[in-house]
Amino acid sequence: MASLSTAQFCTTVTDLRRLPDAVGPEVAFVGRSNAGKSSAINALCRRRKLAFASRTPGRTQALNLFDLAPVGEAAPARLVDTPGYGYAAVPQATRETWGRLAGRYVAGRDALAGVVLVADIRRGLTALDEELLAWAPARVHLLVLLAKADKLNREERRRAAVAMAQALALRGRDDARVIAFSVLSGEGVDEARAAIEAWLA
Repeated sequence: MASLSTAQFCTTVTDLRRLPDAVGPEVAFVGRSNAGKSSAINALCRRRKLAFASRTPGRTQALNLFDLAPVGEAAPARLVDTPGYGYAAVPQATRETWGRLAGRYVAGRDALAGVVLVADIRRGLTALDEELLAWAPARVHLLVLLAKADKLNREERRRAAVAMAQALALRGRDDARVIAFSVLSGEGVDEARAAIEAWLA
C-alpha cells in the first residue's frame, strides 16, 4: 500500500501536455483557494511544508505532483495538488485558466483513482465546488473533507456533514464519503488518511 507519509515533490505542471506518465493510481486534491487544501495535504502526509500553505489564497497556480515512495525507489502512486479556485483578487481570465487546468486533469487522467474536495465546513457545497466536481468521472472515488471543523461545535459539525452528504446525493454522488476535518485539532485526519491509502492499495 502506498503510504502518504512517503510523499516527495515530483514536479509542477502548468500545461497538461507536459504531465509525466502515470506510475500508478493518482489522487487529486481540489478546493477553493481559502479552504485549507495545502494544509490538509501536509497534515495527511505528516509533513509541515510539503504543499505550500500561504496566508494569501490563490498561490497554487499549477498542478503540483507528489510521488508516494521513499527517495530512490519507484513511486507506486501520486498525489496531485490542483489550483485553488474562486479567489477574487486575481484576474477573471487567470481564475478560468486555473479551473480548466484542474478540471481537464480530473476529467481526462486515466490514472485518477480519487478526488479529495477540501471545503470550508461553514460554507457547504458551493457553485464552484459543483462546477469542479462535474468534471470528475463517476468511476472516481470522492472524499469531501469539511475543513476547519474546529470552528463549529459537535452538533454543528454533524449537521454540516449531513447537509453535505445530502447535497452530493442530489447531484448523483451518494457514494461520496464526508469527513469533518481539522488540521488544528486532528479531527478526521487519520480517517481521511486511511480512506485515501485504501484507494491507492
